[in-house]
Amino acid sequence: MKTVILLILTCGVMSSFGQDVWLAPEDSKEVANPYIGNAIAAQKGQMLYSKLCWTCHGKNGKGDGPAAANLNPKPKDFSSVELQKQTDGELFWKLSNGKGMMVPYKHSLNEEKRWQLVNYIRTLSVNK
Repeated sequence: MKTVILLILTCGVMSSFGQDVWLAPEDSKEVANPYIGNAIAAQKGQMLYSKLCWTCHGKNGKGDGPAAANLNPKPKDFSSVELQKQTDGELFWKLSNGKGMMVPYKHSLNEEKRWQLVNYIRTLSVNK
């Protein structure tokens, strides 16, 4: 009986850690950004970010916005190596589809605006 209880507790704890992992579908990795390297798109993305994203992700994209303390899981740090390793297509898919408290922007932003956000997120890299 103790073994069963221990297994249940272990699975519960492990599943709570696993909830923070968010993988986009494999085919999203191949989706090309039609605005890659476009500074104007990144500037427009910054304007959208300041209206839609900063309250959770913070002014500098660190995941430390004023609403972040009340969210579980915490918002991602856009400047992190982990996030910046994702392809533009993966980021676009996540912005489009959302998860949990993350709004699915495919219903409120057209494709161009979602790509603009991806371009702005790229400017938040820690490697800059």
